[in-house]
Amino acid sequence: MISLRPLEYNPRMPSRERVYRTEAVVLRRQELGEADRLLTIYTPGYGKLRVVAKGVRRPRSRKAGHLELFSRGDLLLARGRDLDVVTQAEAVDLFPGLRDDLVRLGHAAYAVEVLDCFAVAEENRPLYRLLVETLGRLSEGADPAVVVRHYELRLLEQVGYRPELFRCVGCGREIRPENQSWSAREGGVLCPQCGPGRRDARPISLGGLKVLRYYQRNSFDQVAEISVSRAVQAELETLMEGYLTHVLERRLKTPDFIQRVRALVAQKVPAVETAEARGEG
Repeated sequence: MISLRPLEYNPRMPSRERVYRTEAVVLRRQELGEADRLLTIYTPGYGKLRVVAKGVRRPRSRKAGHLELFSRGDLLLARGRDLDVVTQAEAVDLFPGLRDDLVRLGHAAYAVEVLDCFAVAEENRPLYRLLVETLGRLSEGADPAVVVRHYELRLLEQVGYRPELFRCVGCGREIRPENQSWSAREGGVLCPQCGPGRRDARPISLGGLKVLRYYQRNSFDQVAEISVSRAVQAELETLMEGYLTHVLERRLKTPDFIQRVRALVAQKVPAVETAEARGEG
């Protein structure tokens, strides 16, 4: 089970406060000087922040194990002239299931990259909770494809880019149960009358549309119970990646990493099966 402490413990502090405490997820980190790290963190009460963890790369640093990438921690920060400084850190959840599974780690990196592109330095507790829940689900063994599709739709809704899946974005008519078209530029589905001939439109199968609609309307526990074919999963992955690329006006980096990891896993599986058939396992 994913344990979430109440987010209300972390109210926005007045700007005159010299030291403040916040929960945070580490999104990115960068080496700084000989012993420091520059961290990009996401917090419930302050949004995305860039902070410095001084001395964290020293062998005896007490903070090092509490500021791992994609970890969730309780931080005490001191306000600095340019960047705030992490003075104390205590891990709340290291999401251990991500550390020994490259596929899950890749999807976690994808979730973090997407949030990093949209997040700003302002309070957004629902978005923080969504990120923590998503990392927890990936760590605990849920289907990564289901986790990230549900995450994408929830995040897009929260940041104002909810795709339209029930009415044609061209004419406004209610979408009927048949194969339709999808337009990333228009942000939704086009009916058979509006879609054909448009350069920005691509087909979306009836099965794919039904799954997206179900994901958009229901909780994760509900969507995790339905079975989705690999063909539909692949279709939705391509569609959502294209939509995010259009919204962000740039390609994300992590999808290529996920594809490389999948290729490596696919190469290993036949080798293992062959060895077992020969009695070498």
